[in-house]
Amino acid sequence: MKIKKLLILAALPMIGLAANAQEKGPQKNDFTVAATLSYNNSVMGEAAGRSSSYKLEAASTNWNDKNLSVGIEGGWFFLDEWKLVLGGGMNISKRPGCVGLPGSGYEYGDVPEYQAVDDETFVQFNVYTGVDRYFKTKVDGLYLYAGARIGYAYGRNSSYTDDEYSMGKSIGEAYNIRGALTGGVEYYITDGLFVGAQVDPFAYTYNSTLIKPQAGLSNLQAKNHNFGILAAPTIKIGFKF
Repeated sequence: MKIKKLLILAALPMIGLAANAQEKGPQKNDFTVAATLSYNNSVMGEAAGRSSSYKLEAASTNWNDKNLSVGIEGGWFFLDEWKLVLGGGMNISKRPGCVGLPGSGYEYGDVPEYQAVDDETFVQFNVYTGVDRYFKTKVDGLYLYAGARIGYAYGRNSSYTDDEYSMGKSIGEAYNIRGALTGGVEYYITDGLFVGAQVDPFAYTYNSTLIKPQAGLSNLQAKNHNFGILAAPTIKIGFKF
């Protein structure tokens, strides 16, 4: 009897480890936070300022034209195999202006002219959400998933120059609306730590870019449609809790 008890006691830790191994991976009501490395999905419109003519091109929505950027993505498993995803970010910048100072002329030795510095404000944000369906594989801790995303990005630059030539504030703004089908793989190294890779089999992005050159002038607008296949590859590392 004593030998039986000793064997049972010796086996208990192994049973516990096996139970933990079976639970490795996401379950209902788990939350995840991941750092992502992917294309920069933000957009910005540039103010045009005063000019004798205005020309405008829509901002590029091709992910190949973007730089890599680090982001944060949060997730919630509202069911064992279904995950709600949310991500985004915001930036606000201010560049105070300065009044120009006239010079005394353009001859050698004259006091030079100091031109006015534009007073500028930049507002930029992006947000996306989506739902993923997870599928278990034969490899412990390895999951495949498929889902959909919808996102919105906006950028605005307003500029004002305090001098005799200025006709008021100049504004440039742009926004993107994006929808995508997505798929990926995640591997849970431990129950709380995972790495993953993701790609969008198909994505569509609509862009609108416009400038309001000066007060009293009409807007100039340009639009762009982009269709992407196997777009926006993403690498992620995150924690589940």
